[in-house]
Amino acid sequence: MKKVIATGKTIDDAIKAGLVQLSTTQDRVHITVLEQPSKGFLGLIGTKEAKVELEKIPDPIEEAVAFLKELFETMGLAISIDQKQTKEGHLFNLSGSELGILIGKRGQTLDALQYLVNIVANRFSSAHVRILLDAEQFRDRRKQTLQELAHRLAGRVVRSRKELILEPMNAQERKIIHAELQSHPSVKTYSKGDEPNRRVVITLR
Repeated sequence: MKKVIATGKTIDDAIKAGLVQLSTTQDRVHITVLEQPSKGFLGLIGTKEAKVELEKIPDPIEEAVAFLKELFETMGLAISIDQKQTKEGHLFNLSGSELGILIGKRGQTLDALQYLVNIVANRFSSAHVRILLDAEQFRDRRKQTLQELAHRLAGRVVRSRKELILEPMNAQERKIIHAELQSHPSVKTYSKGDEPNRRVVITLR
């Protein structure tokens, strides 16, 4: 329910009644007065109540959650969403029994979902909103895997004296590789190619 019409003896009474129906607060609605209250003959006969229309202002995070819940329901998945505010943005951590479907190969499906949910959220916000999507700490596990991979491949470059071109990665994963090898004494990194096939290159300093 996003829009209701409510009545009351006064405009304030009508607004309060509408807020109860929407289960929200006055700062979260647009209010349109449809009819002013009026007193009839002798203040009794023909009394007319105030009538107002309340339209709920969409909240970007609520809309994002609703989008995901509808998507999961359509897919027949029982997934719960735990929300947390972090310095990077709003973190949605997904939990359930069939997370593999949502994560996909190397997190590609999770990245696609994150992209879509950010589009949905920012449709309802005047300021940029950033939502991070995770699935039972998959991001942390993936980060650790990439950090270990970076050092292993750096060692290979040092031994072979030949540069290595990694498989295509998204910007966040490339950033992890670059950061991990930034202070390496023997190798350096750079990116080449165009999205979505941009790759990290590890080469000798």
